[in-house]
Amino acid sequence: MNGMLGDSGVRRPVTLDDVARAAGVSQPTASRVLNGSSRKVAESYRERVLEAARELGYTPNLPAQAMARGTSRTIALVISLISDPYFSAMAAEIMKQAEAIGLHVSIAVTERQADRELDLVRELRGQQPRAIILAGTGYVDPPSEQQLVDELHRYEETGGRVVLISRSDLPFETVDFDNHEGSRQLARELAGLGYERCLVLGSGTPLLSMRRRVEGFVTGLVESGVADAATRVHHPGFSWAGARDFVLSLTEAEVRDLQLVFAVTDDMALGALAGLRERGLRIPEDIGIAGFDDISTLRDVVPKLTTVHVALNAVAQEAVYRATTTDAELTRRTVPAYPVIRASTPPLPQH
Repeated sequence: MNGMLGDSGVRRPVTLDDVARAAGVSQPTASRVLNGSSRKVAESYRERVLEAARELGYTPNLPAQAMARGTSRTIALVISLISDPYFSAMAAEIMKQAEAIGLHVSIAVTERQADRELDLVRELRGQQPRAIILAGTGYVDPPSEQQLVDELHRYEETGGRVVLISRSDLPFETVDFDNHEGSRQLARELAGLGYERCLVLGSGTPLLSMRRRVEGFVTGLVESGVADAATRVHHPGFSWAGARDFVLSLTEAEVRDLQLVFAVTDDMALGALAGLRERGLRIPEDIGIAGFDDISTLRDVVPKLTTVHVALNAVAQEAVYRATTTDAELTRRTVPAYPVIRASTPPLPQH
């Protein structure tokens, strides 16, 4: 038999689904038998799948078979923005870790659009990389979440691996860093230095990790006795320019009432810093500032920026390991994120 009859009566190529249906097994089980997966299948199932494949004349998909056997040398990395210092640093670390074990990395950029992320995953699934790493931040109530989950499950069924970085909104292997706890600890340390009237700049884009950073910072302030911390939370455009423009829009009275600006990313913190300086304020003499991520470009910033450090090398190493291992029993790994107090937030004078 050289094909299956379609609804129109025209023969079509035999698919893996056809074989699975004829053998009375699931599609993943049929895939493991026919595409060379290292996962074991019961002998009775294996014989049924092979017999069904012979009877139907099934021809394996060679790219899928190569991927299932671990011979694909490419990891697909999906990130939000290549221009964002955090994501460019993350991409560089993942490429470094992958190259150390002889793999290549292809990069796809979502531009922080959930629909584009779904389209990219569909396209990548057809290219059959060895693994897909999603390093973009998850969205609050994304419209296409279930479709994305379905696409990634289909990809896994052909032997690929899916790894998420810093997002827990999807049911796949995850390497996380503690956004909430890192921000909470930072707020507690800053409160201990005397900072109570803090402007919090969250994200105008509904991103889960950014929301957790805001919640963590507010929690830390409240735990330190700042009861009205949540009243100074705002969500400007999620960029350097968005933070700068928001700071420039504040009234003189609002600025005079502040002791500190905390932004959910270093990039936004630097935008806020630029806006404050345009208003004629001195950092840190007139107002303190802090961020999150500890991006490498902070080395050139004066004064040195207080932030939350994320060990991107550890995150990348763990993500690449999970993308290439055959261990199916891995658990979620959380890499610690911790505050680093620098010159932008000196202790305030005691009154």
